[in-house]
Amino acid sequence: MKITTNSNNRQKTGSVLSTRSLAIMAMLAGMSVILMLFEIPLWFAPPFYELDFSEVPVLIGAFALGPVAGVIIELLKILLNLVITGTQTAGVGELGNFLIGCSLVLPATIIYYRKKTFKTAVIGLMVGSISMVILGNFMNAFILLPAYAYFFNMPIEALIAMGTRVNPAIDNLSTFIFLAVTPFNLLKGVAVSLITLLLYKRVSSGIKSIMEL
Repeated sequence: MKITTNSNNRQKTGSVLSTRSLAIMAMLAGMSVILMLFEIPLWFAPPFYELDFSEVPVLIGAFALGPVAGVIIELLKILLNLVITGTQTAGVGELGNFLIGCSLVLPATIIYYRKKTFKTAVIGLMVGSISMVILGNFMNAFILLPAYAYFFNMPIEALIAMGTRVNPAIDNLSTFIFLAVTPFNLLKGVAVSLITLLLYKRVSSGIKSIMEL
């Protein structure tokens, strides 16, 4: 009888913890959606590349709850944003946001979880930022920009011309990727990483206290 009772208690506790984890993930996703509304235009990139800090809550949640939680928060962020604001990119921008966001979050948290120290967090965020730059370049060159051109019935040269207007050195797809997409993702990775490092310790203690209730 004791064994059955303890087993039931463990199952109940696991269920409560799972519910709390999901609640925390939903809360962080909601914060990310709010941050997506505050976009900063950049002088070196066309207007459809704007900097936001929506990956900060995702990274904090992933560091606190694990890499899988980070992917779930990223997905919830995209779904909530679609429900609230809809899409102006036929879903292309949202898909890119999810995949490129995961390319930052997953490497950073996987490395951090091998040995949870400040040093590994920094290394993880550096690797994640580089990963985001690489995947961002690939996706923009071969998937996102061609998809934008297809869905909006416009030549890809028209998108490149938007880059030319802000930087005359951009005159083809390669220079567009090198002079607009690369610095955009690199700047975003560095900025988001620095803010995460500054906030994580304070926020994670609150998350842990909720999980231990």
